[in-house]
Amino acid sequence: MLSSARAARIAREVKNFEMKPPWGISCFPLKDDQYDNLSVILLGPKGSPYEKGTFKLTVSIPERYPFEPPLVKFITPVYHPNIDNGGRICMDLLKMPPKGTWLPTITLETLLVSLQSLLANPNPDDPLMMDIAYEYKYNMDTFIQNAKQQTEKYAV
Repeated sequence: MLSSARAARIAREVKNFEMKPPWGISCFPLKDDQYDNLSVILLGPKGSPYEKGTFKLTVSIPERYPFEPPLVKFITPVYHPNIDNGGRICMDLLKMPPKGTWLPTITLETLLVSLQSLLANPNPDDPLMMDIAYEYKYNMDTFIQNAKQQTEKYAV
C-alpha cells in the first residue's frame, strides 16, 4: 500500500512541474512512468555567478520517500562551496533530522527551488569544498570570477 501511495505522490509532484513549473526548473522521469530516477534541468539564478548556466541534476527517489529525502546530485560541474566535484550537495533539506531538516511534507518542487536558492546564496559555514568556502568568505571577487568561468565552461 505504501509503495503505491509513494508512486502516486511522486507522479503527482512530477506532473505539477509540467502544469506550472517554477521559474528555471524542469523535472521529468528518465524513463516513461518510472519515477524512481528523475532528471532535472536547473537554470542558474538571476543575479548570481551561475545566471547564464543550465545545470543538469539527477534525483533518486528512495523506497521510503517521503519519509526520507531523495538523493540529489549535480551532473554538471559547479564551482560552489556546498557542491563537491562529484556533484554531491551539502544542504540541510537533503538530510534527515537531527542533522538535517528533511520532513515528509517537503515536495520535490520545494526541494529544487531551495537548491536553486542555495546556488545564489551559498552557505560557507557548512561547506563540502573548504577552499571554495574560504574564497567565498575572504575573496568574493575571485570567487565570483571562478564561478562564472566554470559556469561558462561547463553549463553554457
